[in-house]
Order: sequence, then C-alpha cells, then structure tokens
Amino acid sequence: MRQTSKAQRNRRRVTANIHDVAKRARVSIATVSRTVNRIATVDPVLANRVWKAVDEVGYVPNTQARALVSGRSRILGLIVSDITNPFFPELVQEFENLAVAQGYEVMIGSTSNDPGRTESLIRRMLQRSVDGVAVMTFGIDQEQVHKLVGPEFPLVFSDAGPDRPNVRALKVNYGEGIRQAVQHLAALGHRRIAFISGPLRMRTAVTRRDAFRKAMTELGLVAPGLYIVEGDHKMEGGKAAMEKLLAQAELPTAVICSNDMTAIGVLHALDETTLKVPADISVVGFDDIRLAQFMLPPLTTVQMSCKELAAAAVEALRAGIEPDHPQSPQKEWPVATRLVVRRSTGFPRGTLPALGKASAGRGRAKARA
Repeated sequence: MRQTSKAQRNRRRVTANIHDVAKRARVSIATVSRTVNRIATVDPVLANRVWKAVDEVGYVPNTQARALVSGRSRILGLIVSDITNPFFPELVQEFENLAVAQGYEVMIGSTSNDPGRTESLIRRMLQRSVDGVAVMTFGIDQEQVHKLVGPEFPLVFSDAGPDRPNVRALKVNYGEGIRQAVQHLAALGHRRIAFISGPLRMRTAVTRRDAFRKAMTELGLVAPGLYIVEGDHKMEGGKAAMEKLLAQAELPTAVICSNDMTAIGVLHALDETTLKVPADISVVGFDDIRLAQFMLPPLTTVQMSCKELAAAAVEALRAGIEPDHPQSPQKEWPVATRLVVRRSTGFPRGTLPALGKASAGRGRAKARA
C-alpha cells in the first residue's frame, strides 16, 4: 500500500503543470510564468509563494517550450582551456552558480589546450542553441570562432575580442597584480628577480611577461634575458623552467611565475635541491587557486578572483543577450588583481634581515630542545 502511494506521488510530480503551481500558490498563470522566467518585476512575496509551490508540486518547467515562445534557450556556453588546472573548475563552479541564479543553464566544454577542439565545441553548442558563449581559454583563435557564428551572436572573450557588434571583453588588470608582486619582492631587498612566463603564443602570457618587465623598469631594476624563461602554465613546465634557472652561474633570489601551477612546479624543482623556500629563493604565483594556500610553504600569489571573473563573464553575456539589460552598451568589463602574501616569500639570502631571522629561528629551536 505504501509503495502504491509513493508511486502515485511520483506520477503527480512528473505530470505537475503550470496550472497546478498557480492553484497551489494562489496566483495567476501569468505570475507563475513570469516568476519561472525570472522576470525582475514580479512582486518578491508572490515570487516566493510560486517557488515554494513549484517545489511542493514538483513542477519542472519545459525549457524547450519556453525557448520556442521566447526565442531563447536560456543556455550559456562556457569554454575553458584545461580542466585539469584547478583554476578552471573553480571558475566553472562560480560561473554556473551565478548563471543558474539568473535562470540560465550552462553548457561547458574544455579545449584541453588543443586548438583543433575549439571548432567542434562551438558547433556542439550552436546545435544546442545556446544564447551566447564565454570563451575563457586565454589563448583561442578568435577568428576561428567568428567563422562559425554570426556577427550579432553574443560572445565574451578574456582580455580582448575582435571589433564586432556583440563581442565583449573581460579586461584583467595583470599589470597591477604583477606590479604589486615586484614591489613586494623589492621591498624585501630582492634585486635578482626571475620570471617564468606561460606559452608565448598566448596573448595573456605575453601581457604578463611585459607587465613584469615594466614593473622592474619602474623600480630601476633589470631582469637579464636568462632570467626570463618560457613555461607552459603546467607543473611540469614550471619544474623544467626552474631547472634552467638553477643552471645559471648566478641564481636569482626570487622567481615570479605566470600562474600557480607553474609556481607549484618551481617548488617541486627546488625541493629536489638543497635550496629552501623562502630562505634561499622566494616564489610568487599568479591566480590564487585554492591549492595555493595549502602548499608547503603556503604560496604568495597574485589573486585573480574566480568569482569576480565569473561574475563579469555572466553579466557581459547577459548584456549581449537581454535587450533590456542595463549594461548592454558596455563593451569592456574590468577584473581586478591583488597580491596575497603568504610564506613563500622572504628576505634575500645573505642579507642582514635574513641572517637575523635565521639566527632567531635557531635560538627558538635551541630553547625548545
């Protein structure tokens, strides 16, 4: 008897419709429709009643029918480059949370750093009739994308996009974050500062490297050519790049990395030597992935907030999709960066502050013994 009752309840949930919701919430069908389509003008009290009724009767809006009526699928496309990099799952989670809160679903694709996959991802998203696509790969062939979509199709790119009617760009302030990193190291007394870039075929990798050079020049410092090494934004590339720096006749006292995965590779390379971080070499990353704070030592890094980046991407897409969006005319969306200081940076080896700190540490160890 109990099983039959449960089956009946399940059937009712499957067959619940907009009329059931309206009856349960004691509102009109129009109010239910406007609520589930997240029309902002619905009275909040009525909207709360509708959502409660939706949950109680088990109503599932027919997204295909809504798309036919509105001409929109309420699906946003999101393309990232390397889902194995912890930065991108964090970005995906924040993007999806924000999109769902605005009544959109999300279709996600990863290029795995393979430019050849981009076309198939775009085609698959177009087949699903996505309303717009955020391309967050930091190194995609933009013209390849535009060959597949019309000039009015909403697109959002990281950093820069072609001059087309419905393209918007997220402008990450790389310069400020890297300037803060260089100034932090210089204030500690570092003068021999190296930089490990990302793959220089990527515009953002070049931007970060040039920001490092500019920040050094502003302080009257010069990084020799041998102190600027190209990496690949992966741990293996960071480890290999640090091994090149370790082969130099004069070692740098600090290394700034183009992303946190590179910095983690640097930490692993140094762990295989007698050099210690930060006593011998200070290390700075970029991104501030969650893993950064759990490294040993915890990584000093430039934070590029996934939440802020995702929020900018979602709002920029909505501005291109929704005619009444208040920021529709806006073409660029700024994203700030800032330095987060942890324990992977310290005074340069051999300087008086460093020697004093080391002596104090030995004194504390002796007292404990």
